Amino acid sequence: MQQTNATILVVDDEERIRRLLRMYLERENYTIEEAANGEDALEMALSHDYDLIILDLMLPGIDGIEVCTKLRETKATPVIMLTAKGEEANRVQGFEVGTDDYIVKPFSPREVVLRVKALLRRASSTKFLETETSAKNVIVYPHLTIDHDAHRVTVDDQEVSLTPKEYELLYFLANSPDKVFTREDLLREVWNYEFFGDLRTVDTHVKRLREKLNRVSDRAAHMIVTVWGVGYKFEVVND
Repeated sequence: MQQTNATILVVDDEERIRRLLRMYLERENYTIEEAANGEDALEMALSHDYDLIILDLMLPGIDGIEVCTKLRETKATPVIMLTAKGEEANRVQGFEVGTDDYIVKPFSPREVVLRVKALLRRASSTKFLETETSAKNVIVYPHLTIDHDAHRVTVDDQEVSLTPKEYELLYFLANSPDKVFTREDLLREVWNYEFFGDLRTVDTHVKRLREKLNRVSDRAAHMIVTVWGVGYKFEVVND
């Protein structure tokens, strides 16, 4: 089910890039707003509920990393980081501050559209679910409850705020306890990549997810288990 009425904020200091992305995304019936610097981007992102933000890393004023860091203090808006820097350290830094996806310039506009569609589909899946069923879709484990209809995660009765990708990763793993998934499996199933993605994406999201769960309960954080040389699994922790 394709979402075609989403509003996307495109942030880049190069007008030609904003114009290119606007052209391709408007063809998909998305509504596009633009910002040319970090200050404007942050103000717009905090004052409006965008469905997705495409955010350049290198911006005049405050950069994309700082924008994403401040955004994540209050909002879980999906973010695709766009940058000319392709080094691993930059990718990891972007994911560690809460970026959901990462695209390196020069890029294919069609690839950007595919990733936007995949991320919006994941972020909006529970909205469709809520309209299609009245049944409660809840996963309950010791110390951890996932209410999929409400898109809510609670740890020891305390709600934990997750980005869309962090939530989808947790929900996917928790749906198949004790089953081991490779990083490639998770990129395909959670990120919906039909093309090669950076395997480090999975590692950095697992790290952030564990950190958020651990702030409330180390037992909940330890449910996400690393299977060395293979990938990850969800393991129920018994008291």
